[in-house]
Amino acid sequence: MRIDIITVLPEMMEGPLTCSILKRAQEKGLVEIVVHNLRDYSTDVRRRVDDYAFGFGAGMVLQCDPIFRCIEKLKSERDYDEVIFTAPDGERFCQPMANQLSMKENIIILCGHYKGVDHRVREALVTKEISIGDYVLTGGEMAAAIISDAIVRLIPGAIGDEQSALRDSFQDNLLAPPVYTRPAEYKGWRVPEILLSGHEAKISEWKHEMSIKRTMQLRPDLLED
Repeated sequence: MRIDIITVLPEMMEGPLTCSILKRAQEKGLVEIVVHNLRDYSTDVRRRVDDYAFGFGAGMVLQCDPIFRCIEKLKSERDYDEVIFTAPDGERFCQPMANQLSMKENIIILCGHYKGVDHRVREALVTKEISIGDYVLTGGEMAAAIISDAIVRLIPGAIGDEQSALRDSFQDNLLAPPVYTRPAEYKGWRVPEILLSGHEAKISEWKHEMSIKRTMQLRPDLLED
């Protein structure tokens, strides 16, 4: 799998993409993540990629030309399954969407910035618009990192226990059950005895019951779907 991320702030991507599972997945050759500086595709002598909005709107807008240049260059080199734009008014990112994207071969993630991008980019180039929540960030870089992490950890071989990702919260519209580790007792708090019993079937039943209970308490909306 290959993920190309287009941004005006490539330095913001260095930390999230070079640690933990994302780093190991790249070292194993399971995924290639390439960050592109949008300013490299500007024809302006000062590498400017934004301009004022028409209609007296406040804030700056990313211009069409650098984005078209970058994406058209990438598309000339390989086929892409999706061109994703990170925006607060996009479709809400969720686990089923991450599952679906993890099966793609090549995707582009265009990070929004300032007041966004010229809408013609969204109309002509973007195939999927994604929001990570009902709030506004300075740019789409953190959203791109979150999307990449959620996708890559699902690729077979990316994490040690491949079944672990399938038992995460939201995989079956339920939150994950509580987890515990050693010691079995700490400051008077004991691990539930069922988890110490070694009875796999009963433990699985307890985990499922706790998942339902936690979902009802914390995210009842998931049970309405």
